Amino acid sequence: MISIQDLNFKYKNGQAVLNNINLNVNEGECVCIIGKNGSGKSTLARLISGIDNTYSGKIMVDDIDVKDKSQIINLRKKIGIVFQNPENQIIFGNVFDDIAFGLKNMGIEDLEDRISKALKTTGMYEYMYKDAYELSLGQKQRITIASVLAFNPKYIVLDEPTTMLDSKGKEDVYNLVKKLKKDGYTILFNTNVMDEVMLADRIIVLSKGKIIKEFKKEEIIDNVSFFEENDMNLPFVIKMIIELQNAGINISLKDYTDQELIKEIVRRFKND
Repeated sequence: MISIQDLNFKYKNGQAVLNNINLNVNEGECVCIIGKNGSGKSTLARLISGIDNTYSGKIMVDDIDVKDKSQIINLRKKIGIVFQNPENQIIFGNVFDDIAFGLKNMGIEDLEDRISKALKTTGMYEYMYKDAYELSLGQKQRITIASVLAFNPKYIVLDEPTTMLDSKGKEDVYNLVKKLKKDGYTILFNTNVMDEVMLADRIIVLSKGKIIKEFKKEEIIDNVSFFEENDMNLPFVIKMIIELQNAGINISLKDYTDQELIKEIVRRFKND
């Protein structure tokens, strides 16, 4: 479990970024943290991942205190982070060499097995010896996710991983997140795109460095007024499900993407 207690963070100039954050992320859970730009999402991701430890409060990743510098190697093996721009995380042109670099630095030896498994999971196995710089941004993002998976982490932090991707790249990442959920990974997914909360089991709303709301995905429909009051658009899937339910068509809330929901509606009409 990731446990965050009384977390506060300020920039060096004294500007407060995170204020009294208390949050637990349970094993096997996919938690979506949604908020506008500047809400503190990326800062929180960096702190949880141990990239920055200049905070007050406590962050525990299982039995590891993130501030304990002597545990940094164990922390790196337990939790990995993927950022918005995959090009910032790719060092070497060759995909295999790029993933192997981080593993070698951590003293990990079974490189081929780990890299092969990670690339198969992300659907990028055929690109193992390709030049990463020639791939699309969506493919590069799946390579960076594979780089994290090669460490066999328990926790994965995705910091707005689809921001720079086209619609095909986004869809590939969504499908991969669903697969990782089924495989038992614990996922923390940062976004400012309302439709992406449909991937989560639980949703945390962050505003100006504070948690202002927390609810399970199946409770979204019961919180429509909250979204409206906070100038947040409802996910397209939720809008569609509400309209369908109002029309007497019962479709339950699942991990639907927009396209998947449309296909489900078409399937039902064909069967009727």
